[in-house]
Amino acid sequence: MTRKSTRKTLLCATILMGVGMPTLAVAADAPANTDAPGNGGDIVVTATRRQTTLQDAPINISALGSDQLAKARIDDVKALASFTPGITVNDTGPKSTGNIVMRGISSSDSSATGSNYETAVGVYLGEVPLYLDFKLIDISRVEVLQGPQGTLYGLGTLAGAVRYMPNRPTTDKFTVDLHARGFAQSHSSDFGANVDGTVNIPILADHIALRSTVGYYDNPGFINYNHLLKNPGVSDPQPVRGTTAAQGGFGTSTDYLNNFTFRKGVNYERTFTTRNQLLLEASPAAKLYLTYAHQITKTLGRQATGAGVLGTDKYEGPWRYLEPTTRKADLFAAEFNFNLGFAQVVATGAYTNQNLKTHADNTDLLLDLNYGYEAFPSFSSYNDTNEEYRQFNGELRLVSSHGGPISWVIGGFYNNLRNYRNYQEHTPGFAAFAGVYRPDDLEYISFVNTRTKEKAVYGEATAHLTDAWQVTGGLRYFKYDAFATGGTDTPLFGGGLTRTPYPLIQFDPSRIRSGNTSADGVVWKANTSYKFSKDLLVYATYSTGYRTGNVNRVAPCTFSPGNVPPGQNVCAYPNELLYKPDKTNNAEIGIRASMLDKRLQFTLSAYHIDWKNIQVDTQTVNGAVGVTVNAKDAVSQGFDLSGQFRITPRLVFNGTYSYTDAHLTQDADNVVVSQGVAYPVFAGDRLPGSTKHSGSAQLTYTYPLGEGRSIEANWAAVFKGNVYSRIGLRGNGEVIPSYVTHRAAVTYHAPAFDVALFADNIFDKYAITSISNDISSYNQTRTGVVERYYAQGILTPRKVGVDLRFHY
Repeated sequence: MTRKSTRKTLLCATILMGVGMPTLAVAADAPANTDAPGNGGDIVVTATRRQTTLQDAPINISALGSDQLAKARIDDVKALASFTPGITVNDTGPKSTGNIVMRGISSSDSSATGSNYETAVGVYLGEVPLYLDFKLIDISRVEVLQGPQGTLYGLGTLAGAVRYMPNRPTTDKFTVDLHARGFAQSHSSDFGANVDGTVNIPILADHIALRSTVGYYDNPGFINYNHLLKNPGVSDPQPVRGTTAAQGGFGTSTDYLNNFTFRKGVNYERTFTTRNQLLLEASPAAKLYLTYAHQITKTLGRQATGAGVLGTDKYEGPWRYLEPTTRKADLFAAEFNFNLGFAQVVATGAYTNQNLKTHADNTDLLLDLNYGYEAFPSFSSYNDTNEEYRQFNGELRLVSSHGGPISWVIGGFYNNLRNYRNYQEHTPGFAAFAGVYRPDDLEYISFVNTRTKEKAVYGEATAHLTDAWQVTGGLRYFKYDAFATGGTDTPLFGGGLTRTPYPLIQFDPSRIRSGNTSADGVVWKANTSYKFSKDLLVYATYSTGYRTGNVNRVAPCTFSPGNVPPGQNVCAYPNELLYKPDKTNNAEIGIRASMLDKRLQFTLSAYHIDWKNIQVDTQTVNGAVGVTVNAKDAVSQGFDLSGQFRITPRLVFNGTYSYTDAHLTQDADNVVVSQGVAYPVFAGDRLPGSTKHSGSAQLTYTYPLGEGRSIEANWAAVFKGNVYSRIGLRGNGEVIPSYVTHRAAVTYHAPAFDVALFADNIFDKYAITSISNDISSYNQTRTGVVERYYAQGILTPRKVGVDLRFHY
């Protein structure tokens, strides 16, 4: 990860359902029939804070049950997006969780390294909001809610919410579930293996139970780093110089042996994950859940290539250093459910901690900034980042259960998010070359500490005017304050008036940035739904959402744009120092119909979102520091279509399609930065990060064998439309091409076990999924040295294997 990308992080159901009447208050642990294939989508959900089927949910919601998750081999949110309309998540490999984009609400540049936290979408594990992406093991269902959800959920959401609903401990019986997957992967020399198991242990009948899940993912890599420096600071990263990129190269076999080594499959994934829940039940009306979850993921390189720079091939990274990443996450949570008779009380408290450690090639950032480092023949650079997120949140919610024509939800929410980040760049051998005593070769260092506190009260009330017609209104009052402090130093050349002597680091006052910002406001929702018949549902919703602002962690520039001093300048102009909240106004209407005795079912949802004062991740003109700025207004509009057709009792077709038109509605200055130049954006410019067209199609044939056994064959095709890498392709943005992938499986089902043969990406499609930096640096030379800054993230190639499941 380079300074441009790392500095950016410095600061910042396949069935869409319609309407009905939620009638039953439900605790967070309410049981649900999560899978009803072919029964009209009778998955039970609790997204409305009440237990209801998707058929009767009064909001736009998609859901995938545990059986669907297993059949599609959905392990995380990246795979989930393929079968959920209206969501885009790029495959950026194990280095990150991936950025979730709902209905086009995204404005930031594409990145081959992805994202490790989410700000526009609320992500929940059960009742706990978090900035983590735990593996989808022992999950009852995943609920995806499109549109702002701030009047029903503690975490205010700008675009929507994703809820991972885990299976709960039960006191009635001992159960064991085991799963193993083994596979071969194209362009990999190793086999892959995934194993996980869940045990439910009744400890004291009707009162205490433990449910524990453990999983391990050993996924092979397919990106090779064949030009790693053997001795940084001594080895020549490019033995053959040239005035053009075509003339440069890695030299002869002797040059290679003298300067380079290699490592295959660097983008492997090694993930250990566990989730443990203890149920303490005083009575059916009073339950306490204590949860501890832990996950650690390790990899050794990017899932990206250099697009053929210096003759590298399509599964080869040209970078000079291995780029290990370790992502570690811990969750401690308590959830208390108590029935007062007239209302259900749900109280939650949680502490989450995520630690990210990365090591990455930094050479091309410094070359691209044109500081003249290429004068050192053996010049190279690497960076180290240590980043930690600490989050505490608490929520108290009451859900009415007294019956009658009026039902209601009211709650209070508190969230405290802290971020600590330390970042260093080293240039091996350069200090001695420049005549500077700096044995650690530390070229740049920064620290960032931030805190965002949010408090909110929210509520909804629903009036059931008739058996078929309901009207809902909701309000949320929020208040937040954000604080940031940070500093930088350039020890090789002096961060202040004088160079800091080794081994000291001096964060000069002119390079320290502290600040705070705060705001409060109200968001609201109005919803109505009408059930014309058991086969025709209609709903309409208008809702508003918001996202907090913050302070960019960059020192202010002490000079004007027309009077930039020579040397390294790492600072922000006035428009780059802080950013304000952005808000959405979402209007949508949906219809769901069943025909031909429910053999044909479909849902159509259309929406229009006005996005005000949008937040855009960009970088400072001076020093390429990642910052967020506001870029006036945009709009996202489109529709989602999904359906199921039972062609015969044994053959079922499922399909989804989404159309999204997301673009700016106003001009804005200095939003996109490329090569140190700030570019304006204009009304009509398409927003990056999301597809305009996407869809999926699945055919499933089931042949019963009797005695609870069957054979099931499934084929699925997923289409992902093209994506813009930058707003309106300004500042050397690109169109990331569309692609189609196919997957299939044949499964033998028995009462106690399943055995499946599967293939993902059957035709081994090679596709670009994301772009880092921009094409202006591709094949660019600096005194004969060719930059390797530009990167293309690529799709995971074909997998073929066997999947085993056992239940006792």
